[in-house]
This record gives sequence, C-alpha cells and structure tokens, in this order.
Amino acid sequence: MKTNAAGSNLIKRNEGSKLTAYVCPAGKLTIGYGDTGPHVFHGMTISQEEAEELLAKRLEREFEPGVLKLIGDAPTTLNQFSALVSLAYNIGLGGLGRSTVLRKHIEGDYEGAAEAFHMWNRGGGQVLRGLVRRRKEEADLYLTNEEDG
Repeated sequence: MKTNAAGSNLIKRNEGSKLTAYVCPAGKLTIGYGDTGPHVFHGMTISQEEAEELLAKRLEREFEPGVLKLIGDAPTTLNQFSALVSLAYNIGLGGLGRSTVLRKHIEGDYEGAAEAFHMWNRGGGQVLRGLVRRRKEEADLYLTNEEDG
C-alpha cells in the first residue's frame, strides 16, 4: 500500500519545505519536508525536486512499511492508511504503535480512531494550533470514503 496524493499533500502542507538544513524544535538537523538523518549536515542545501524525492523515498523506505506492519491484517482503506502514515511521520512509528488511534483502528472503531487523532496535539507540553489543524486534517482524511478522496 502506498500513501495517496491526499496523504502526501497533507504531509507536505503541514511539514513545509525548507531547502537549507536547519535545527528543528526537537533539536535535529532537518531539511526538505522534515527529513532527518546522518545524510543531513549543517549548510546543506537541496532543490525542491530533491525535497520531493527525499520525502517519497522516506515514506517508501520507513513509514509505509512501518504502518503496514503495525496495522497487520486490519481492514484499511487507502485514505485511512495515508492518514496513519501522516500521523506516524509526525509522531514516529513508536508513537503510532502506542497510540489509541492504532488500537481503535485495529478494533474496527473508525470513529473512535478518528477522534483519537486529536490526542496528539501537543508539543513541549502545550497545545499547538498547527498540530490541532494537522490532526483535524488527518482525522478528516481517515474518515473520507475512497470515492470522495
């Protein structure tokens, strides 16, 4: 299963694209759409096309297989999967693995899972407007029927 355009665009819109490496609020060197790792160094610059490629490769290498492993054989629509990938991209696969969102999804309680996205709205102990908005977008995508997506 691959993240659909709605999910990818949600990630891009909320992460923003920075083409010069910077230190994010979590203290990690970051570039592009929130990409981190040993390949990112101080002073690094990339093109917009490289930012797109880094995101696509990271989703394919890390987050899509990670979410698939976590959901197991639970019935999952493409919009649900893409919303879960977006959440995991922001809170990490470990966070998703411990989340009520995942537990409710696996139980088939899709309304409960969508509500649980909103639990992940804090940074540094504070409710952050950007996270409130992102969680609403993710929950909305999660509940969107495929033909509407």
